[in-house]
Amino acid sequence: MSFEIRQKDSATAARRGKLTLRRGVVETPVFMPVGTRASVKAVTPRTLEELGAQIILGNTYHLMLKPGMELMNLAGGLNGFTGWKKPFLTDSGGFQVFSLANLRKITPDGVQFASHIDGSRHFLGPRESMAIQRALDSDIVMAFDECTPYPAVRAEAAKSVDLTVRWETMSREQPLNDGQQRFGIVQGSVYEDLRRDCLKRITALDFDGYAIGGVSVGESEPEMLMVLDWIANELPQEKARYLMGVGTPYQMLEAVARGVDMFDCVMPTRLGRHGTAFLSNGRTLPVKAAKYAADFSPVEEGCECYCCRNFTRAYLRHLFNVGEILAVMLLSMHNLHVFLNLMARIRHALDEGSFGEFRAEFHRRYHGGEDK
Repeated sequence: MSFEIRQKDSATAARRGKLTLRRGVVETPVFMPVGTRASVKAVTPRTLEELGAQIILGNTYHLMLKPGMELMNLAGGLNGFTGWKKPFLTDSGGFQVFSLANLRKITPDGVQFASHIDGSRHFLGPRESMAIQRALDSDIVMAFDECTPYPAVRAEAAKSVDLTVRWETMSREQPLNDGQQRFGIVQGSVYEDLRRDCLKRITALDFDGYAIGGVSVGESEPEMLMVLDWIANELPQEKARYLMGVGTPYQMLEAVARGVDMFDCVMPTRLGRHGTAFLSNGRTLPVKAAKYAADFSPVEEGCECYCCRNFTRAYLRHLFNVGEILAVMLLSMHNLHVFLNLMARIRHALDEGSFGEFRAEFHRRYHGGEDK
């Protein structure tokens, strides 16, 4: 793997990069659609390619439970199983275990937990997570960490950092397949000294790339941006930086300005499944609203996605009202186009040396635009 910085913005920490992985080159900044169970919901791999997706995310916890690693080994990993030819990033399962607070018991070597599916008992720690991700054969493997809850008192957050460093040290020692790259994760909640301490200890382990975790877990947007102000541009300059589980178009743009290269989020497809469309100005539009019943304009004028070139708000609203699955497919497609196209526009602005102007115009439209 190599990460090359091609361009830097003169006024911010934004940067334009190229991440070379086993299964292809990823141009950064990049948004990664989330394929939790080896599938991006309601969107085919062919559509993802047409939309410009370069890399997608798979979930260690869910794939461990179903279909299981015996079948995944037989299939030759995620790419052989799914038919997706481009890179995969797999998370470690730490966030999902974090979300099972009532079903888990934390030990120094990992977490004992009950499956959310059938209550069966399992153990997941750094060794197990790395072995699963080795079987998944993803291009980027995430170290196993503890996702600090929010809110957390300082003592709780400090204990979480110590456990994260222990688990990530163990993760660093586990074998992987040739060419798999391993990213470390910085935790520390909303405490600057803990974030900086965790950054120092995790970067000392010399991972191939680094992620900022423990955001988008309930903290406010200003708190999220505050954490990025502290540490995003303090991560090693020569390695890719990944903000986990974020976010809205506005949040991603602001994170790019603070030095972040990679993003993932379930919002494009999750909100799409429930009838909410993202617009290119970063705002949202409730397609199911009654006022769009006879609106024969596209979701967004000027949008070049398949949905907007061929269908109207009235038709989409009808599809949602009668429970047609096509509604979910079309709106998820549109939302992914908005997110992926935003990253392409950011990359172009960085290439052209106009990121400041692009950011200012986005702010003007986001804060002053109309949802229409």
